[in-house]
Amino acid sequence: MSGARGGHLRADGVVRRIGDRAVLDGVTLAPRPGETVGLLGPNGSGKSTLLRLLAGVLGPTAGTVTFDGDPLPSVGRRAVARRVAVVQQESQTQTEMSVRDVVGLGRIPHRRAWTPVTPDDRRAVDTALERTGLADRAGQSWHTLSGGERQRVQIARALAQEPSELLLDEPTNHLDIQYQLDLLELAVSLPVTTVIALHDLNLAAMYCDRLVVLRDGRAVAEGTPGQVLTPALIRDVYGVRAEVTGEGERPVVRFLRRGDPDV
Repeated sequence: MSGARGGHLRADGVVRRIGDRAVLDGVTLAPRPGETVGLLGPNGSGKSTLLRLLAGVLGPTAGTVTFDGDPLPSVGRRAVARRVAVVQQESQTQTEMSVRDVVGLGRIPHRRAWTPVTPDDRRAVDTALERTGLADRAGQSWHTLSGGERQRVQIARALAQEPSELLLDEPTNHLDIQYQLDLLELAVSLPVTTVIALHDLNLAAMYCDRLVVLRDGRAVAEGTPGQVLTPALIRDVYGVRAEVTGEGERPVVRFLRRGDPDV
């Protein structure tokens, strides 16, 4: 994607242990500026943990996560928060907030505590609302929105941070198909580098430039969707049979029932 801001977030040989178990075991991820990288793998494969390491929320047991070549701890939490935005699967709040208020939370890393909103803050929020098609919803209560609309607001909040990197953890879960497609169209249109954890292989093939597949905490495949999404890999990683069709780098996956013949 042209127009992506500077910045380079990467993980090199990261390990994350919980007790004796390695949740991640020697994973390297180096997104290219402006590309959309999809993280695939079954539940428990380490996708969310890798995103948390990239965001600086967790520290690796071994290996390093760097931003522009500097280890995240030396960059500082506030500086990282300005440059790296995170969108979780679902966000909840009991506080009554408007859409504009929620989007405005993205400006917190840019202000000192208790300082007033600046013209730059207002501009960033207005731009994020316009970019995500929410300008006409700015005064609406967060609690009146549908699940897909709330996820769109969370992307607007992330965009208001003016980040160079966007991390999304299965943002399409529990959304209707229309909202899934709308949200991913929006995500890949943004002038940022995006790493997104997904369950749906066809959505990953449609929207990601490159895929990294995790299994049991290890990266077992990396490449374009056309290179990665093969019947053999789907069988080995997910334990199911599938037919993969389509020309070029945007394949289509059709899962086979147990009684269906191999193709």
